[in-house]
Amino acid sequence: MIVEFIDDNRAEFGVAPICRTLQVAPSTYYCTKTRPASTQAVRDITMMAALVTLWQANYSVYVVRKLWIAATKAGHVTGRDQVSRLMRELGIRGVKRGRWARTTISEESAERSRDLVDRDFTADRPDRLWVTDLTYVPTWSGVAYVWFIVDAFSRRIVGWRVASHMRSDMVLDALEMARWSRGTNLEGLVAHSDAGSQFTGIRYGERLAEIGAQPSTGSISDCFENALAESTNSAYKSELIRGPDQGPWRTVEDVELATLGWSTG
Repeated sequence: MIVEFIDDNRAEFGVAPICRTLQVAPSTYYCTKTRPASTQAVRDITMMAALVTLWQANYSVYVVRKLWIAATKAGHVTGRDQVSRLMRELGIRGVKRGRWARTTISEESAERSRDLVDRDFTADRPDRLWVTDLTYVPTWSGVAYVWFIVDAFSRRIVGWRVASHMRSDMVLDALEMARWSRGTNLEGLVAHSDAGSQFTGIRYGERLAEIGAQPSTGSISDCFENALAESTNSAYKSELIRGPDQGPWRTVEDVELATLGWSTG
């Protein structure tokens, strides 16, 4: 809008020069700024706040129809088209079936390491067993992929990475963080993961070999094959991502900054 453009640039250029360039009378600008908000505008603002609250309370996954039903049940008189319009203005959207982000994409031709853990996620000392897994966080600017490395003995996060992709580079970056914090000579360490292509690649295996670690790959279609890492992801989602004080995540960078505080807390 013209008024918003003038507001954004008035400090640098002044109102009168901008209005002259845009062929708008300065009095029109000032009149618009001082005019009371319309009844519809006030109603939209109130409804926006209600919709965001309902959307967050339902894990930020409701599409237009479900959010409209939830708003109606909560006592808000509104139409489905209005909900759709306000969701667009807010920049929020739901998750449709079949569009969940996939974090385990196997490479059929890749050679997988044996499962050296067999669901036994215990260790008698630090750096004996690391478990790893990917998860994701929807943001307004795209999906943020998050990878944690957890030490089975202490249950502490020893490495992590947030990125807008889930290529092997993000996995290697998190592994470098773990190597820097735990040492470069970890003979006997087992690094357990699922069968994702990020963990079956040559570069990942070479990085582990450099510190004396062995890769371990869980069995496919087994919901318990990486249970410890998945429990960390679950705590991350419930404590941070869907926490009571958290609003919709806007950018991948916002998720990364918040994850830094959570992982070291």
